[in-house]
Amino acid sequence: MMSRLFVLLIASCSFCFLSFGQVDESIPLDVFSKEALLKNVENLSSDAFEGRKTGTRGGQRARKYVINEFTKRQVQAFFKSYVQPFSFTYNDQFYEASNVLGYIKGAKFPDKFIVISAHYDHVGIKNGAIYNGADDNASGVSALFAFAEYFKKYPPNYSVILAAFDGEELGLQGSKYFVNSLGFKLKKVVFNINMDMISRSDKNELYAVGSGHFPYLKPIINQIKHTNNFKLSMGHDIGDWKDDWTYASDHAPFYKKGIPFLYFGVEDHLDYHEPTDDFQNIQPEFYTEAVKAIMLVFQKIDELSL
Repeated sequence: MMSRLFVLLIASCSFCFLSFGQVDESIPLDVFSKEALLKNVENLSSDAFEGRKTGTRGGQRARKYVINEFTKRQVQAFFKSYVQPFSFTYNDQFYEASNVLGYIKGAKFPDKFIVISAHYDHVGIKNGAIYNGADDNASGVSALFAFAEYFKKYPPNYSVILAAFDGEELGLQGSKYFVNSLGFKLKKVVFNINMDMISRSDKNELYAVGSGHFPYLKPIINQIKHTNNFKLSMGHDIGDWKDDWTYASDHAPFYKKGIPFLYFGVEDHLDYHEPTDDFQNIQPEFYTEAVKAIMLVFQKIDELSL
């Protein structure tokens, strides 16, 4: 996730918290491979990827990894190629970057798109230490692959773009470029689900951010039930200015274009943007339940008239 020191913030309203119960079992246990989910996080957050900083050898390796996983799952490329190259300048430094975009054709509304996104870049190497970014955001990228598995068994009503964005840590560059490059096609994007840091929480709590701006989403989120070690909460969108995540990650450029969104993420932990954000520190059971909950929310949004 982009450092929240740089997040643009807005105010009003208070958090909403949900009740407890058992996780809805409408997502079968075999809809995605838990083993693959965890293995992909482990791989992407290994030292071999050198912290996945945009424009580095590690970032390029991460891009190839995403392409390979999309290919293995028979995800089509959104354009002629999976890769959407772009460049930008940040803090007086020039970067060459690439989004990776997959595509699943919708069964009922093939000309309208839901974008499911997660950034694959992280902050690289600092002072000789590798910042592996397991939670931030190998967890979100691996969830994209789980969605690809899910769609093979449950084709969506709306067409889906699986977007692995680059340059998030350098000012949301990949998502900015994506929305600005679509031109007239931008009107066909009807929703964004963004995942950034979803694999660990000391409170076993995942936030669904966005319902404060789009109240019709609250009943959808309220339908998601919980276990004793997982809960889905609403908040961090309209409230205390210190805790507003409206502009905290790649959902922000969509929101600025008037596109409804839900951002799924956890509160900062001690390893946030530290070299200790490693695979061994994620919480596998919480993470698996988080991915299932996000899929359940997607199911309900996919049934709406957007």
